[in-house]
Amino acid sequence: MAGRLHYRDFDPAPAPRSPGAQPIREPTVKRITVILNGSAGAGHDTQAVNDLRQKFSLHGCQADITLAGSGEDIIAAAHKALADGAAVVVAGGGDGTINAVASVLAGSAAGFGGLPLRALNHFAKDLGIPLELGEAVRTVAEGRRIRVDVGAVNEKIFLNNSSLGLYPDIVREREKQQRRLGRGKWPAAAWATIAALRRFPFLSVRVRVDGVQHARRTPFVFIGNNEYIMQGLSIGARARLDAGTLSLYVAQRPGRLGLLRFAWRAVCGRLAQERDFDVMLSDRLDIETRHRHLRVATDGEVSNMATPLRYRILPAALTVIVPS
Repeated sequence: MAGRLHYRDFDPAPAPRSPGAQPIREPTVKRITVILNGSAGAGHDTQAVNDLRQKFSLHGCQADITLAGSGEDIIAAAHKALADGAAVVVAGGGDGTINAVASVLAGSAAGFGGLPLRALNHFAKDLGIPLELGEAVRTVAEGRRIRVDVGAVNEKIFLNNSSLGLYPDIVREREKQQRRLGRGKWPAAAWATIAALRRFPFLSVRVRVDGVQHARRTPFVFIGNNEYIMQGLSIGARARLDAGTLSLYVAQRPGRLGLLRFAWRAVCGRLAQERDFDVMLSDRLDIETRHRHLRVATDGEVSNMATPLRYRILPAALTVIVPS
């Protein structure tokens, strides 16, 4: 299933390629807004910003670059760009930066471009956006526009996925290890995983899909924007981002021994979709628990949300610039 990404193609043409598909008229990109995460890759200093501006100018683009120092600054800059009528808004950073800017642009007519800046970025990878900076700049300047879906949980947008249970617990514990004990990311992640597994982190959830309620006791619930491939070493890949569906994966391993086997297979990249998960597809689903609030991860960011959790797919909500 892994392979080349398929998506709605909105290249200008005399007639749409598929019934009901409306082509996007491509403006000539001369002035663009770029929002950089100040802690990611090329956004560290003034020289790097000037170099990036020069790269855009080589492709006939005038880049107005904002170096944002926090998540709030990134979101504020994106809102300002829309208010100023920007036709193209580019986010530079990792998944968190990409998500923050895209969540503001979703539902607007503005084109969205991504500069991964050497950071791990699943959204860019699944869309085929180059990880090398020069090629990513070329894509923004010369690429074509497509429309992709985004997911939402209790009105919070996510581009990749959301999860409950084991993963949010590990992320929160890892952040605590880094902040309080000064451990590096990977040692902190290892300690956080051990700590989470020792707590035997199972959730009792009631999932309502297409009017049918499913009760499960599970260590891990994963909701994807479109269908993910949970197989072998290809965990997290998506074949397309425009199918208009959420994918729900509920880990099937009850019991302490089953949890350890699940964790070991995840570490080794040996999870099998048919063996390790209950899988359902729908455009909406609700998740209830006995807890009033639940720790929820969205694109790697963890927050506490009021229950029930209401997940929805927003079809063709984001216009993205991808390689021609």
